[in-house]
Amino acid sequence: MSKQVISEVLLEVANAIETGNFGKKLKVGLTTLGSEHGFENLLQGAILAKNPVFDIVLIGKGYEDFESYEAKDEDEAHKIMEDLLDKGEIASCVTMHYNFPIGVSTVGRVITPARGTEMLLATTTGTSSTNRVEAMVRNTLYGIATAKSLGKTNPTVGIANVEGARQVEKVLLDLKENGYEFEFATSQRADGGSVMRGNDLLMGTPDVMVVDSLTGNLFMKVFSAFTTGGDYEASGFGYGPGVGEDYDRRILILSRASGSPVVANALKYAYEVAKGKVNEIAKQEFEKANKAKLDEFISKLKVKKEGSVTTEEVKMPEKEVVTAQISGIDILDLEDATKLLWKNEIYAESGMGCTGPIVLVNPDKKDSAEEILKKEGLIS
Repeated sequence: MSKQVISEVLLEVANAIETGNFGKKLKVGLTTLGSEHGFENLLQGAILAKNPVFDIVLIGKGYEDFESYEAKDEDEAHKIMEDLLDKGEIASCVTMHYNFPIGVSTVGRVITPARGTEMLLATTTGTSSTNRVEAMVRNTLYGIATAKSLGKTNPTVGIANVEGARQVEKVLLDLKENGYEFEFATSQRADGGSVMRGNDLLMGTPDVMVVDSLTGNLFMKVFSAFTTGGDYEASGFGYGPGVGEDYDRRILILSRASGSPVVANALKYAYEVAKGKVNEIAKQEFEKANKAKLDEFISKLKVKKEGSVTTEEVKMPEKEVVTAQISGIDILDLEDATKLLWKNEIYAESGMGCTGPIVLVNPDKKDSAEEILKKEGLIS
């Protein structure tokens, strides 16, 4: 045995003793083309992330201190990345501007201001489904799987108060009642509930904040660059791993505006979800959700929208004083809710309260109205 081989073996043993990791050392890739801040910014992120636990592999433009693969452009870098992932040469990879298939979205990881709490945003790029509510339900499972891969055995879930939130809440409640186990977070505002307010975003109330990808992308940018004026993302862990029901590649996304601290954090994030096997956990979560009739609930949701009462001609009852509020109605269902009550001879008006959409009815008819809306699945 040569002296070089002996020295390499001794170095591996020393690293294993130091880190407590006696398994095969994982490798995390980083593509180094496409940053708005140039190659040096990405390289500095890789240097900041160097550690004895996992190795970093550069793809695109290399550097002498790292294992490197040269590529002439981003397309070639992505092909090399995909090949290395599929062969198991790298366990995960951090890149920019990658096109995921429909059904795969990324779970971002931010650090909330002032309190420094970590929170996952599910999701931040990609399209989980072309149906908004279904996408957010799937995003919930992606977020839970990611949190579990990071070591959170029972992550809490909050739903950002955006369009579709109440419909998402109803589907998740149905799943929960049907055997899919997870925990809702409770808003820290006085009125509580699992639908989160803007304050909860800043406080990091849930472990997983569920949101549509476009809104999640906006949140990511604000959390990452609110101290820098916007052109340099200095905080957080990037847009995160692409997660899907049957997606095997562990590819994490960075913004082109990400600074070296975010690059370093993203590499750490990539190692953690690779070690935690996020893709395998996602499959397990979907198996459990499907047993709880996920597909059936999604199908009912789509049928309900297609058969909406808004397509019917409904005569408005005679007007009366309406001062009783019914909340918990999604903005997408507001017109349906109002017309449904009209159809049942209850005069109602739509409005907007401080926590979201409301239907106003006469106080004497509030109980009846709530029963009608519950039966139709428009409120919980």
